[in-house]
Amino acid sequence: QVQFVESGGGLVQPGGSLRLSCAASASYFRLYVMGWYRQAPGKQRELIANITSGGSTNYADSVKGRFTISRDNAKKTVHLQMNSLKPEDTALYYCNFDPPLPWGQGTQVTVSS
Repeated sequence: QVQFVESGGGLVQPGGSLRLSCAASASYFRLYVMGWYRQAPGKQRELIANITSGGSTNYADSVKGRFTISRDNAKKTVHLQMNSLKPEDTALYYCNFDPPLPWGQGTQVTVSS
């Protein structure tokens, strides 16, 4: 059974940075497109960034230029570097395949002064 364990969230001031990490237990991890998703209170979960097995990336307009997704296939990890954070980035952040399988616990990011 595939599991995803997210970490690195926390409370940060507007303009600050955080780096999220995700460890996956999936066999053949390197073959899958991986994504970072988020769900803000009262909103649907959305895909904000993904990365192919070869390292090509895509970003939602809301995070483009501020967030960077990366992966380490040998360690089966995915990271999300988040810079210039805004209050509207406050959400529960998840990693998963794209398209997704059952979700992990996520990691909370709160951007507030």
